[in-house]
Amino acid sequence: MAEAMAPRTASPAAPRDYFSLLKPRVMSLVVFTAATGLVCADTPIHPFLAFLAILCIAVGAGASGALNMAYDSDIDAMMRRTRGRAVPAGVIGRAEAAAFGVVLALFSVMLMGIAVNFVAAGLLAFTIVFYALVYTVWLKRSTPQNIVIGGAAGALPPVVGWAAATGSVPLNAWLLFAIIFMWTPPHFWALSLYTSGDYAKAGVPMMPVVRGARSTRRQIFAYSLVLAPLAVVPVFTGLGHLLYAIVSIGGGAMFLLLASRVLVGHAGDTAQAPATQGGEVLYTVKPDAKAARDLFAFSILYLLGLFAALLVEHSLMRFTR
Repeated sequence: MAEAMAPRTASPAAPRDYFSLLKPRVMSLVVFTAATGLVCADTPIHPFLAFLAILCIAVGAGASGALNMAYDSDIDAMMRRTRGRAVPAGVIGRAEAAAFGVVLALFSVMLMGIAVNFVAAGLLAFTIVFYALVYTVWLKRSTPQNIVIGGAAGALPPVVGWAAATGSVPLNAWLLFAIIFMWTPPHFWALSLYTSGDYAKAGVPMMPVVRGARSTRRQIFAYSLVLAPLAVVPVFTGLGHLLYAIVSIGGGAMFLLLASRVLVGHAGDTAQAPATQGGEVLYTVKPDAKAARDLFAFSILYLLGLFAALLVEHSLMRFTR
């Protein structure tokens, strides 16, 4: 523990260290879902303005990540999955990371408002504040519902993208929000089932830590029962078409199958052993936790598949008009 929390200041921070503050993996998913929302709006927008809108959303997501890492550096230092991040490793100071995040947040919101429209800018500002303050500062350390309520921040990017194109947020935009919102709990709780030891050590009240693994497995299945049919609804609202119908029905069936395996399994009943030297904690799991690992991995492909199908369908519609 002392070694993990000890500052490492042998060399100054490099550009890649600041880039890591932006949580590039999370940012890539945010950009993808936001771009899907922008394209699904089916409203002409100048390519340069579309680029600026997506850039602002990406920078705003990065700002949220930097603010999150600045505030959570004490927690990150105690968890195997996060202790190598720039702030707990001592490469970048907490105040420096926070200032970096604030500057990026202000820049992204101001540019969105001036260059695109203020509806999108307002939604982007709300997303950043919700993630950085409501989720990171309040919910994450205070309630096992942190992922459920906080998931609203991760579900908003397609709504922001839609608003960037149209200046409005119709029902179909909120339907994209709802899909991501309902996807978030089973996705993250599947991960927490086999990393609950880290969360307990860091004092983060994730569902398996507070309510136990059995309750978490039931809730994963319950959310999955809502998510799978919800993801098919765009077919009936005109948002999704044949390709999307195939992906949503087939992917939803697989999601339910994997969630049912988690339900009847024993993931999280025993503490996860520490990762072997050089191993990856997300993949080095006990045999009884593999069902949770499989659901976590597939959930990413599932969400990507849903939004990719929409992106392909609406892009083709534009080119064939």
